[in-house]
Amino acid sequence: MDDLGHGRALICYFSFSNQTHRIVQTIEEVLNGLGVTCVKERLRPVAPLEFPVNSIPRTLRLMLKTLFRWRVAIHPLSGHALEREFDAVVLAGPTWSYNPSGPILSLMDQYGGLIFRRRIVIPVISCRSYWKAHFNCLKARITGFGGTITPPVVLKHPLAEPWKTLGVFLTVAGKNPRRLPVLRARYTQYGHTRKQLEAAREDVRRLWSEYVRETA
Repeated sequence: MDDLGHGRALICYFSFSNQTHRIVQTIEEVLNGLGVTCVKERLRPVAPLEFPVNSIPRTLRLMLKTLFRWRVAIHPLSGHALEREFDAVVLAGPTWSYNPSGPILSLMDQYGGLIFRRRIVIPVISCRSYWKAHFNCLKARITGFGGTITPPVVLKHPLAEPWKTLGVFLTVAGKNPRRLPVLRARYTQYGHTRKQLEAAREDVRRLWSEYVRETA
């Protein structure tokens, strides 16, 4: 048994394009390897969100709404997610127009006092480039609930700008960026690399050791 292990973690997450889901699978593996028992809770919007959006105008409207921290109503959490016997919460989700996603915002509105109070929270952020406003929002809310937030685990889309922004926008809109000659050689993939997932594994392992194990 790894000497960093033992304990229980709630992994609470929202995944729009399945990138956060891949990250969460990696995090669950590393925590299980440390001997940590994980309870995984995926946030489910009441009105399912379509990915890709399949429309450039709808994508632009979505970007505008999320810029103003649009809330997305979620189904009630399972009873397991509301248990008190967790040593830490892993809170994972994408950045939407510099902010936490709508389901994560609804989670904090509805359940923040129950889930984050007197808990260590490890934020995991999947983003195109910009994550600090997202993290600062989480930090303000979680500390307001009486929780302790660790430094974030951040995974950025790995390509260069401005091709990354153009490629992500077109992908969300349901278009294939690689069909455009200007993007074909510059936008080679959507999402995170295996190297980034491995780095996230090590980040979570370190944060569990530094923040959670030290208070156990």
